[in-house]
Amino acid sequence: MKREIIITTDGSTTIYLPDWNEQYHSKHGAIQEAYHVFIKNGLVLQKKEEISILEIGFGTGLNCFITFLESDKKVNYVGVEAYPVVKEEVTKLNYVTELKAEKKQCVFNKMHSLSWGDTHQITSSFHLTKRKQFFKDIDDKEQFDLIYFDAFGAEHQPDLWTEEIFKSMFEALKENGVLVTYCAKGSVRRAMQAIGFVVERLPGPPGKREMLRARKDINKFKNTL
Repeated sequence: MKREIIITTDGSTTIYLPDWNEQYHSKHGAIQEAYHVFIKNGLVLQKKEEISILEIGFGTGLNCFITFLESDKKVNYVGVEAYPVVKEEVTKLNYVTELKAEKKQCVFNKMHSLSWGDTHQITSSFHLTKRKQFFKDIDDKEQFDLIYFDAFGAEHQPDLWTEEIFKSMFEALKENGVLVTYCAKGSVRRAMQAIGFVVERLPGPPGKREMLRARKDINKFKNTL
């Protein structure tokens, strides 16, 4: 499938797939979307001093890198990706420059060059594990405080937005864990609710009216049994 590096509205890059008319990050602003969906409505609400994050769709590494820059906690970060971005594409991404994080260029490079399947210490407070894995094969149990659900859109890969997938996300979260995603489709919200998530519709990033945040509310789930 053809892939192109394009510039989004906020000046940051993303990878564009012309055959699908789909991109890894919003064409209205890759960095703006990452901050709004995953940092503002996910990371900053975490009150623990140490948190575990699962990213569904490691992709360009943007969400991971921004989390590294913005977190004041000890972070154990797991990024799942079935089809890793290649080195030639990574070198064309301008996130370090746009984020004015030139002193951390080595960190961004390292995030992409590290081996898959192993846990690596980026700093004393940030550990990264990249897993080359299909989303349907995720079987973690109560391991994560926060999930960044950043898969390709449901119109192109509906099998990634099903009750089956969200059941595995529910099981992977700790009690009161949170999942955030840019998607706000009614079918996705209903799939989350069917599994037991308490779902909020929130204002979306630039170019999107809404996004979703889902919480694993054990008490609510038990009351439905």
